[in-house]
Parts: sequence; C-alpha cells; structure tokens
Amino acid sequence: MNSSDFYILLADLILIIHALFVVFVVTGLIMILIGGVLRWSWVRNPWFRLLHLIAIGFVVIQTWLGAICPLTIWENALRKNAGEAGYQGSFISYWLETILYYQFPQWVFAVVYSLFGLLVLASWFWVRPRPFKSAV
Repeated sequence: MNSSDFYILLADLILIIHALFVVFVVTGLIMILIGGVLRWSWVRNPWFRLLHLIAIGFVVIQTWLGAICPLTIWENALRKNAGEAGYQGSFISYWLETILYYQFPQWVFAVVYSLFGLLVLASWFWVRPRPFKSAV
C-alpha cells in the first residue's frame, strides 16, 4: 500500500465516522421520542442523553461561529495529501448539494441545526433521563 492509498483509506474512514455521527444525532432524537412513548428504558440513560446533547450542541455552536467541522477539515487534508480534490464548505452542505443539486446558504444550516438542537434540548424535558447516580 502506497502513501496515497493510505491517505485515501484514512479519509474514507473519517467520512464513515462523520456519517455515523450524523446518524447518531438524527436517529438518536427519533429513538428518544419513540422510546419515550413506548417506555424504552435505554433512552433514559443519562450518559447517552448527555452525549447526544453535546453532539448536537457542538454542531450548533460551530455552525453559528461559521466554523467547518474538524472531521471535514481532516478528511479534506487527507484527500489532498493523496492527490485528490477535497470539497469546499461543510460536510452536510457538500453532500446535500451532491444529493439535491442545491447549495443552501450557511444561515439555513445554522437555523435548521439550531431548531434541531432545541428539539434535542426539549426532549431532555419530554423524556427525562434517569439521574446520573442510577445510570449504572
């Protein structure tokens, strides 16, 4: 395996991690809401809930600051080291443009992420997590 192949492999691994992060954030909220109705105890795990809240909080803050996700930066750097072209903008905007053939302005992502973040925060009160001391 030459260095270009290694960089591509690492970039693809970061892409997969990035996609899994998005899946965790989006499906996490869906599972919390469904689990609240169906009384699934695992959705009340405070560590899961805190990690989920921190994950979307990070996305909201970095978007409002106009920052590009570190995973996107690392993936692009690895692809450039491999001789490939990276993509401009954020991970989500790139893939939405690729899938939908439309690029939304940055403020749209900030509003959508913020509204989603508010839903995650509201879910903390709708489906209350157990106290941390009884999380084990």
